This record gives sequence, C-alpha cells and structure tokens, in this order.
Amino acid sequence: MSATDSRFRQQFFHGTRADLQHGDLIAAGYASNYGEGKILSWVYCTGTLDAAIWGAELAAGSGQERIYVVEPTGPVVDDPNLTDKKFPGNPTLSYRSRDPLRVVGEVTKWQGHPPEQLEKMKANVNRSRAEGAEIID
Repeated sequence: MSATDSRFRQQFFHGTRADLQHGDLIAAGYASNYGEGKILSWVYCTGTLDAAIWGAELAAGSGQERIYVVEPTGPVVDDPNLTDKKFPGNPTLSYRSRDPLRVVGEVTKWQGHPPEQLEKMKANVNRSRAEGAEIID
C-alpha cells in the first residue's frame, strides 16, 4: 500500500446549513456560517465528526443541519481560533484553508448534542459575541 492510499488519508468534515451537492466547492469570500455577516477569507474544516456536528448545530439560518465530507484543494493549517485560544495542540483537529474545500460526500446519519448542552454552547457563543470577541477570524 502506498502513502497516498485513501485508507490512510485524513478525513475532513464541514458542518453547515447550506444545501450542497457532490463536487460543489466551499470557498472563501462568503459570509460566516455563524451569522456575523463578516466575509471570510478562509474556509474551515475538521477531522472529527463531533466538531462538524457543532458546526452544523451552531450555523445560522433555518436550513437543515448538514455534515459534508470534504477534501481540501490546497494546503490546510491549524485553526488558530481553537488551537491557539481554546484547545492547544488541536485535539478537535480544526483546520482552515485559503483554498476551496470540495464536497465529496455527506454524513446523513449522525446524532446531535443533547438539547441542554446545545443551549449552553449557544449561550456561550452569544455571550462571547456580546463581549466583542471575534468568533471567526
């Protein structure tokens, strides 16, 4: 087996409420998933399903929560919003890229977080936003 064998590559996920199709690109230059209205210069992905679930659950809008399997089209780097500020060492496997992410699949069966845990997280995000914290760079 070679090092490029797909069974040995990192799997990446992207949680959102956007309705995307296989082959679509998730690109920088659009508003944040989190309702800030800020145009992002990065796209975000994670190597853990749990972090992608949080992304889908916390995304702004009324669309269906979705988890996509994505492949980067360029280099990815650690997401400093999490790896530098909250979780040193990147245990959430959170990344960002200036290059698009290509949708290669969708995780259709997953379980969200318990309602009380989700409400607590939403309250924390809203409190941080009210205090002027940048949620996404």
